[in-house]
Amino acid sequence: MMNLGSGFLRGSYPPLITPFRQGVVDVAKFADLVEHQVREGSHGILVTGTTGEPSSLTIEERNLLVRTAVEAAARRVPVVAATGSQSYAETLALTAAAESAGADAVLVVTPYYIKPSQPGLVEYFCAVGERTSLPLMIYHIPGRAAVSVTAATVERIAARRPNLVGIKQAVNDLELISELLLHLGPDFRVFCGLEALSLPMLAVGAAGLMNAAGNIAPARVARLCNEVQKGNLAAARALHFELFELNQAIFLDTNPIPLKYMMARLGLLESPELRLPLVPLDAARGKVLDDVLSRAGLLQAQSALR
Repeated sequence: MMNLGSGFLRGSYPPLITPFRQGVVDVAKFADLVEHQVREGSHGILVTGTTGEPSSLTIEERNLLVRTAVEAAARRVPVVAATGSQSYAETLALTAAAESAGADAVLVVTPYYIKPSQPGLVEYFCAVGERTSLPLMIYHIPGRAAVSVTAATVERIAARRPNLVGIKQAVNDLELISELLLHLGPDFRVFCGLEALSLPMLAVGAAGLMNAAGNIAPARVARLCNEVQKGNLAAARALHFELFELNQAIFLDTNPIPLKYMMARLGLLESPELRLPLVPLDAARGKVLDDVLSRAGLLQAQSALR
């Protein structure tokens, strides 16, 4: 495995939403959201992950968002670009563009819809890894991709590709995480992509979080990572429960529908605009989220600033 700096790809790397204005990607607002993450203490950012609606974006829009993130971050925090697609050719094109733009690492999802075999996944990720010098992470999200990756498969890829440095685990399987860290070592970067399991995964040895709630409570999510890193498990446990309802609220509907609603309510977005087939929340569920934000102390805090 390639040698990474001790602090690189560790901590909170929120997967940023993609803001739209009348159907067009709002580049200026996206740059503002990057600045917000830097200001609130996030350790890095993830661009065009699931939360960013990548399947509803063109290749040109995805590349634009990566370039914007790199420019706005200005080397203050690392930028991870999610460059995976169901198409091998698209994945290569997006990965090459991210590298040219100055991204610090790439996250590549298991090809969705196709349902490849484990040997197929090995060859796919090895081929992608051969064509980039950037650190490569696997995005494991079987609930959306309809394919799972085994620990043995990850180990086979890592044996052939030294730039495979980690995995984003978005499935309830702590056994897989334990197996990977046992066999590949603690420097293998495991990121939790399942919000409710943030603290359990960190406690087992995950390197960090790619937590959608980091869009609305970035300082708290970053602090959770910091407390675990310092060994302050009591403080981390308190933050875990403080964030737990927010994490659950993200999935009141398909992500990022609830998240964009909450960000709009907090003044982080002008509107919760989405692209079809996603549609906004109804008023009843919006009220549920308003109550969650109030109990989290976020809605009152935002009102006090106005």
